[in-house]
Amino acid sequence: MTPAPDSSPAADRVAVIKPRPNRRGRPARQRLHSRQARFGLLFVVPATLYVAIFQLGPVLYGLVLSFSQYSPLSRSGPQFIGLDNYRGLYGDPEFARAMAITGRYVLQVLPPTVVIALGLALLSNRAFRGVGLFRTAMYVPHVISLTAVSMIWLWIYSDQGLVNEVLAFFGMSEQRWLATESGALNAASAMRVWKALGSNMVLLLAGLQTVPKDLYEAARVDGANAWQQFRAVTLPGLRPMLTYVVAMDIIYLAQGFTEIFVLTQGGPYGSTTTVNYLIYTEAFQYNDMGSASAMAFVLFAFIAGLSIIAIRVGQGRRP
Repeated sequence: MTPAPDSSPAADRVAVIKPRPNRRGRPARQRLHSRQARFGLLFVVPATLYVAIFQLGPVLYGLVLSFSQYSPLSRSGPQFIGLDNYRGLYGDPEFARAMAITGRYVLQVLPPTVVIALGLALLSNRAFRGVGLFRTAMYVPHVISLTAVSMIWLWIYSDQGLVNEVLAFFGMSEQRWLATESGALNAASAMRVWKALGSNMVLLLAGLQTVPKDLYEAARVDGANAWQQFRAVTLPGLRPMLTYVVAMDIIYLAQGFTEIFVLTQGGPYGSTTTVNYLIYTEAFQYNDMGSASAMAFVLFAFIAGLSIIAIRVGQGRRP
C-alpha cells in the first residue's frame, strides 16, 4: 500500500526563494556590501595618505637620518655612518644629563597632577550648585595653547610678577624663580601641573561615572566607611582610566619642549634642558640632523618603556 500523504501543517513544504544572482553569480546583498566597501575605502584613502605622507614618512626618514651624518647646510645628502650616532650618545654627558632632567621632570609633575586631578574629579562628581561652572573653569587651561600659558606664567614668575607681588604683600623677599638652577625646573613643573589638571580631571570624572552605584550601596550595607568605599570600590573601578591617564601623561611630559623654550631656554646652565630641547638645539643650532634623530629615537624608546611599565602596573601585572 502506498502511504497516505501527511496532511499535517508541520509537513507542508515551503518553497525556498533563493536570492537572485547578479551577472557575476553573486547575491545582491554581497554586491551591496562590496559597493559599500569601495565607498568606505574611498573615504579612508585621504586620511591614509595624510598619515603616510606627513606622519609615517617623516618618522621613517628620521630613522634613516639617525644612521647618517647630515647637515642641511651641506650640499651633499646624508652619508650613512651606521651606529656611530648612537655610540656617540652613549658616552655623551650632556645627553645623559638631559635624560636625567627629563626623568626628574616627569616624576615631579606626574604624581601631583594625578592625585590632585583625582581629588578634583571626586569633588566635581558630587551634585552641588555651580558644579558645571566648576568643571568648565578647571578645564579651560587645557584648551588654552601651551605657548600662551607659558607666556602668562613667564610674567607670573618675573621679578614684578604675581608671585613676587604676593610675597611682598606678606613681607617676604622676592625670588628669582627662573634664574636659579635649583628653582627653574621646579617652577616649570608647577606650571605644567596647573596646565594638566583640567584634562586629567575630566577623564577621571568620566571613569568615576562608570563605576556602578550598586557597589557603593552594597559597601554601605556591609558597614564600609568613606575611605573603605574609596579603596575597595572607587579605585578598582577607576583603574583602567587611571592607567590611561598615567600613560598619556608620561608620553606628553617626556616630550616637554614648549614650556622649557618659553620659560628658561634650557637654562640656567642647562638645568632645564630636557631631551626634546636638546634635540632642538642639536638640529637647528648645530645643524646635526643625524645626532638629533638618534636622540629622538632614544627618547622614543625611553617613553615606550615607561608607558609599558605604567600599563602593566595598572593592569596588576609585574613590570
